[in-house]
Amino acid sequence: MSASLSRDEVAHLATLARIDLTEAELDHLAPQLSVILDSVASLQGVASADVPPTSHALPLTNVFREDVVEPCLTPEQALSGAPEQELQRFSVPRILGDEQ
Repeated sequence: MSASLSRDEVAHLATLARIDLTEAELDHLAPQLSVILDSVASLQGVASADVPPTSHALPLTNVFREDVVEPCLTPEQALSGAPEQELQRFSVPRILGDEQ
């Protein structure tokens, strides 16, 4: 199947796309676009009804662990190594001024 585009068809497509092409560019692009159309046409014959559509070549599985509630540190345990604490929170030096 050879889907060739004429120079006039390329000029019409360029007009629709609002692309200003010179005469030399039209002569140069017509065979190139024909090759692209032939490649797309050959791909249409490859797909088969018995092949399911896929997004990946290999099956993907979720690698995350189950979301299970487990015991965690108490505030006192979490703050036990903090150099400074205030109202059960880590106390850190202010890095921004009052310009906020």
